[in-house]
Amino acid sequence: MIRTLLLIALGLLGPWLAPAWADSGARLKVVTSYSILYDIVKNVGGERVEIHSLAPLGSNPHEYDPLPLDVQQTSDADLVFYNGLNLEAGNAWFDKLLRTAGKTGADAPVFRLSEGVTPQYLTSSGQAGSEDPHAWLDARNGMQYARNARDALIRVDPGHAATYQANAAAYIERLQQLHDKALAAFAEIPVARRYLVTSEGAFKYFCAAYGFDAGYIWEINAENQGTPQQVIALLGQLEQRRVPALFVETSVDARSMQMVSRESGIPIAGTLYTDSLGLPGTPGDSYAGMLEANIRTILAALR
Repeated sequence: MIRTLLLIALGLLGPWLAPAWADSGARLKVVTSYSILYDIVKNVGGERVEIHSLAPLGSNPHEYDPLPLDVQQTSDADLVFYNGLNLEAGNAWFDKLLRTAGKTGADAPVFRLSEGVTPQYLTSSGQAGSEDPHAWLDARNGMQYARNARDALIRVDPGHAATYQANAAAYIERLQQLHDKALAAFAEIPVARRYLVTSEGAFKYFCAAYGFDAGYIWEINAENQGTPQQVIALLGQLEQRRVPALFVETSVDARSMQMVSRESGIPIAGTLYTDSLGLPGTPGDSYAGMLEANIRTILAALR
């Protein structure tokens, strides 16, 4: 009787709360918009969550075409997590998915993991003033994502709050250690060599956190990327600086950066993780792993 009354009372707080924990043995069904959020939520949720990532490994979460399975998984989900900050805005694919799956309205269990992050902004023509989505490349923002995941899981599944709190604390400590490691490692790079040149301008948060300047061909992944004008503009910047190395990201076509390398004579020294985790078994197959792999690659090329 007491259990029934408690369930009814919680139902008054929002119709989506009760199903998430009514059976304490059932795992929460979770959907994330892309793989990096998948890994963060997995670390915080542990064995309590069963997660489906919408944009698959190696794909571009800026613009994604959801499959029928994605619609069904989102419709059935107890929680849906997305990045926000302009990431899932391409073709409004994420908003359309939520409407199709019936996950709209003030009481929908949809959570923005970048909540509380101070945004950086885009500057290129047609994008100026829009939020740059790549906050996770600063490990401190990854910690904020983990806190937000913890709080959302507790809100939906308060009976397991202690589990989420313990998982989040351990994970945040690991990310703090990676942040401290990055600061110490990049201090070894002379200031004049701290110029990070990539295909997409995804490293604004990273550069602000770790003391780099950013160079790039295009500012954010979209249909108009790697144009001759963009390549020429970057080549002009490279002529003004002594740049020892270029980098290309795992989730973009390398041909534009290969053209920059040929024209400038500057080698592509490594591959960086940005919008997606790496395949299983690769150094970047987790969020912490991709951060650590990026640290190693950048340090080896620029030190």
